[in-house]
Amino acid sequence: MVTSTHETSHRIFQDHPEVLVPVFQALGLPPPAKATIEALTPDATEVKPLERRVDTVLKVEPSEGDGFLIAVEAQTARTRGKGSSWSYYVAYLRAKFDLPVLLVAVCRNRPTASWAAGPFECRVGTWTTQSTRPFVLGPDNVPEITDESVVAREPALATFSAIVHSESENAAAILGMLARGMRSFDKATAKYWCEWLEIGLEDTSARETWRELEKMVATYFPGRGTLFEETYLEGKAEGKAEGKAEGKAEGKAEGKAESILSVLEKRAIPVPEAARDRITSCTDLDTLTLWFDRSLTATTAEDLFAEE
Repeated sequence: MVTSTHETSHRIFQDHPEVLVPVFQALGLPPPAKATIEALTPDATEVKPLERRVDTVLKVEPSEGDGFLIAVEAQTARTRGKGSSWSYYVAYLRAKFDLPVLLVAVCRNRPTASWAAGPFECRVGTWTTQSTRPFVLGPDNVPEITDESVVAREPALATFSAIVHSESENAAAILGMLARGMRSFDKATAKYWCEWLEIGLEDTSARETWRELEKMVATYFPGRGTLFEETYLEGKAEGKAEGKAEGKAEGKAEGKAESILSVLEKRAIPVPEAARDRITSCTDLDTLTLWFDRSLTATTAEDLFAEE
């Protein structure tokens, strides 16, 4: 079954080929900014009824050297028979376009990344007729973005990195930094990248953490059930009656307090009764937002209340 997470993990290469920088660097090629990159149809079907479809296929014309294809596959877990499918993709694309093919597998965890590196061999006895070795983008070679200035300069790479590292123990801290970095964006840009990330995190525990960091009220992905969309639809249904302002503020404070406690619980940080009472009784949204940001990296509950 194709999920939104799966789709986002490869589609980002179509819209933002600059995410391929780690691949180009590893292969000693000119950076994507100096290459012409064209998205091709991912259909690798020859004759029905057997349908085969590559996630994303890009044609690359470097500023130096010969052109080639990049076939991108998002892989969230080890899958039986995938090696044979990948071998078929490479052979078919090579024959159809008469260009060498680089197969890139995008993985969110190390066990899957280690398996995806192959090689996947077609062997008879001691003779290997074909060997397929994907280039893997995973936690070991996609850097964790820990600098807010990088988010401002390279939002696509920062977003992709957060998706790749969404199953790591540092996921909450990475997302908190990413949210702070997005504050430098204009509203439309922040909204766009926030939604890319929420969809990419769909089936991970990090998604709920990210939903608490989203601040916008619109959507670039209708029908996906993102926080932006839910907020937008709720706003249309409820209206903006002034008489409800106070109740909404109280509800937001309660929700923010619950989110802080939830983050601490997921990070296995004990919360003494006095700290819990202080969090749940606070009604100042700015203070609660500060405490929430701190909950992503705090080592004790008391760290939330440290003096600036």
